[in-house]
Amino acid sequence: MELAWQDTDVLDMPTPGTPITTLGGLADLPGGYGAQLGWARTRAEALRTEFAATGTPDTVTTCDLVTLPYPTRFGLFRASRAIAPFLAITNRMLVIRWTESDGRRRVLLFEPSDVQLGRNTPYFAALARRTPGPVRSLMVTEHGTVLGHLARLGIAPEDVDYLLFDHLHTQDLRRWIGTSTPQPDFGDGPVEPAFPRAKVIVQRHELLAMSELHPLQRPWYQPEAYRDVRPEAFLAANGSLLLGPGVAVISTPGHVLGNQTLLLNTSSGIWASSENAIAAECLTPEHSRMPGIARWARAWQQEVVLNANTIETTAEQYNSLVIEKTLVDRAQADPRFLQFFPSSELTAAWTNPGTGPTFTHKAVTHR
Repeated sequence: MELAWQDTDVLDMPTPGTPITTLGGLADLPGGYGAQLGWARTRAEALRTEFAATGTPDTVTTCDLVTLPYPTRFGLFRASRAIAPFLAITNRMLVIRWTESDGRRRVLLFEPSDVQLGRNTPYFAALARRTPGPVRSLMVTEHGTVLGHLARLGIAPEDVDYLLFDHLHTQDLRRWIGTSTPQPDFGDGPVEPAFPRAKVIVQRHELLAMSELHPLQRPWYQPEAYRDVRPEAFLAANGSLLLGPGVAVISTPGHVLGNQTLLLNTSSGIWASSENAIAAECLTPEHSRMPGIARWARAWQQEVVLNANTIETTAEQYNSLVIEKTLVDRAQADPRFLQFFPSSELTAAWTNPGTGPTFTHKAVTHR
């Protein structure tokens, strides 16, 4: 599929921030994924020390967007014994503000999902068609919109510098960054960007892969939404980057080839956020009270439980989640769990017995 960018455009796109080389070379390490796991853990410990010395952002604010159903077999990959075929996850946006050394203020939105357009994702569109309307209304709750949350926080759309997603599953960015041509579902004329100055930070690997998706990837992407978006709105990353004091994006491939994790240094310590797992207890499954989780981890001697709706490179995702586990601090509310904040967090729902989390963060806050 031809997208708004060509291969040469992606290779020539500018890169933001300062490269973080501490985790570089992991994919080239000989000996396979097992050897890479030990090396990754050691290097993540070194990066943790380095990152803690970079400072902290000015503020971090959490904004709830939507709670929706998600297959249990994906979210709690092979581990759950719950009878419910679906669990509930809550998608949230993080608003991060920091000040550069020259005094410039920056605003980054992490996971600013356009919930309405996200419904067109092939998997979720098919699920909606099979689900009666009254049942859908019980399973989906919209909490707020991206623009509504920003207005409440006193942030003008033109003040947003960066949009960042852990990956582009389900995302349709046309309203956020605009298009170069008219869109049939938006009326006459090109779509004007809601965030006229914002740049989308994406790993080059993911941008390149979207032009020719593998069958395992197709249910989760909307590539047609990227045919006419403004290519100058993208910044392509080759791995991990320090974006500002206490703000970094870490390359964590596996869930998708170009997966990335937001890393934050806050007043409560270091946090990581991605969709590699859907609950904090998936990083310390021995403390989970959900049916089957702790037993499965013991039986299979696995220290994490993956979110595996895609299985492009599952062993690589496992190693990436261990990197996240190594980078973060323990939760102040309950030190059995870690400050891993799922971008889509498992949420208790009476409709989904056996999938209520043992522990939830619900928010990351820093002032």
